[in-house]
Amino acid sequence: MSGVATSALPSGAAPIARVGAKGVSRRVLPGFQLTFGYSVLYLSLIVLIPLSALVFKTFTMNWDQFWVAVSAPRVMASYRLTFGASFLAALVNLVFGLLVAWVLVRYKFPGKRIIDALVDLPFALPTAVAGISLTALLAGNGWVGQFLEPLGIKLAFTPAGIVIALIFVGLPFVVRTVQPVLEDTERELEEAATSLGASRLQTFTKVILPSIMPALLTGFAMAFARAIGEYGSVIFIAGNMPMVSEITPLIIIGKLEQYDYAGATAVALVMLVISFALLLVINGLQGWQRRRSGGI
Repeated sequence: MSGVATSALPSGAAPIARVGAKGVSRRVLPGFQLTFGYSVLYLSLIVLIPLSALVFKTFTMNWDQFWVAVSAPRVMASYRLTFGASFLAALVNLVFGLLVAWVLVRYKFPGKRIIDALVDLPFALPTAVAGISLTALLAGNGWVGQFLEPLGIKLAFTPAGIVIALIFVGLPFVVRTVQPVLEDTERELEEAATSLGASRLQTFTKVILPSIMPALLTGFAMAFARAIGEYGSVIFIAGNMPMVSEITPLIIIGKLEQYDYAGATAVALVMLVISFALLLVINGLQGWQRRRSGGI
């Protein structure tokens, strides 16, 4: 017999794989070796080779030159601003992204589809347009800034404006990561917890939060990674003042414009190493949370 008889299957079931004469399963996609080879080749062409070029270009500098390039006071100030503002923006998006996803999943209200579509707007909107819009809104003569500056609150051309821009571009990552997980959450567990006398806070912290925590950490990591590399929306609202509101990507662009390619790659390499280390930590926390909650 050349294959498995489909009549032996339950009614309505479809065979996923067919067993040949020698007992070897025939899958829709090629075997592991071929697909793994294509995956490694694709990742090498798209990710590994460009990053290795960055490392090799940095090796043209000796250690003293490298250290001077990456530890200059102006560069160090940009590190603190870039990573600090990115972390703060991702943290804000973690809270309010969860809130937006919760409202979109658990409630029905007029205009829900419009709000759901607006969440994706930062994905489609050019970052330069976002930066110009935020600047027109928050500047001293803007719609909002004209009322805040007399109160001593200045948002445009300050680190606070950078955080606002990074919140804007990073919010969809958290919402779109948490939203499908909330949709799949079993509400029967919440009803059971409520019937057993659990308060709303206990139900959220003991039942809902553990199930969505991996998705929250994933959304946080994606928003954080996007914020670190953001450039277009930030340069318009930052003011780009050295030691005050100058981000690291702008430092790299400045070095490239001065034809200091080795210095630009050195700063970029530091950004790459720090970002990769932080993402590893976040992914480790995500895996730990999955194991703790009994997931795979």
